[in-house]
Amino acid sequence: MQPLLSIVVPCFNEEEMIPIFYDYLENIPLPLNREYIFVNDGSKDNSLQQMKRLKQLDPSHVHYVSFSRNFGKEAGIYAGLQYAAGDFVVLMDVDLQDPPELLPEMFNILTTTDYDCVGTRRLTREGEPPIRSFFSKKFYQVINKISQTEIVDGARDYRMMTRQMVDAILQMTEYNRFSKGIFSWVGFNTKYLPYNNIERKAGETSWSFWQLLLYALDGITSFSTVPLTLSSVLGFILFILAIVLGIFFLIRTLLFGNPTSGWTSLIVIILFVSGSQLFSLGILGKYLSHIYLESKKRPLFIVKESDIRNKDRH
Repeated sequence: MQPLLSIVVPCFNEEEMIPIFYDYLENIPLPLNREYIFVNDGSKDNSLQQMKRLKQLDPSHVHYVSFSRNFGKEAGIYAGLQYAAGDFVVLMDVDLQDPPELLPEMFNILTTTDYDCVGTRRLTREGEPPIRSFFSKKFYQVINKISQTEIVDGARDYRMMTRQMVDAILQMTEYNRFSKGIFSWVGFNTKYLPYNNIERKAGETSWSFWQLLLYALDGITSFSTVPLTLSSVLGFILFILAIVLGIFFLIRTLLFGNPTSGWTSLIVIILFVSGSQLFSLGILGKYLSHIYLESKKRPLFIVKESDIRNKDRH
């Protein structure tokens, strides 16, 4: 009996791409059975209707899970992995920027080597705004310097994993999720396949620059406590600087008096110190917000509708 491949596809407002994606994947030859797990992340368009249409056309292979509202891509990824029953599981974006042509090679690597995961990484970012490419590159440089969890530059969520690795990921039930870091943190042998950037086949991305920036900050605070250390170091430096400046101004006053023109330097110091304090409080607040959300023990997602009755099928 052929092994089963679960293709997990989180979707948000992708009514145009869902049928295109399905037709494209069906033309990729794979020596194993397959199932599609489409996760509707609170779409406002007809994405769910497209999933149901595919379910009617191919009831034995197409499945869908629909959230009660938009919970974010991370929740969509976790839900898809939770509902997947395959011996192997691949995570893909529906926009076909993840080249399906790599699937046979991924499967071959997993079945002929000791790798547990085959991931992908982009060699180029052609078609992206230059400012987004710049900050993306800097993000990987920063997080790999301050975190013990290595995240490969250009790594995508697109990857094929063994059931053992998927089960390990599902054990991490944290509310604040950063999947690229989680994939690396759980370990397992991973091989990366490089490819050049591919533009969307249809539709528009739902990720704005601001959303990507917030996502990057979540990634940094989820897998590194270095910002807290930097905040403490900055406070110590400012404390020493305040003492040095206090001694300097005391000596200057004793020798030359107290000229009223010193208000400029005073304002600069106040702004510098207060700005640094607010910056440090912002870092502390980010970590506290993670603790606050984790302590609520809220579910990562709420399913409103699904054709899969038992999510623990594996």
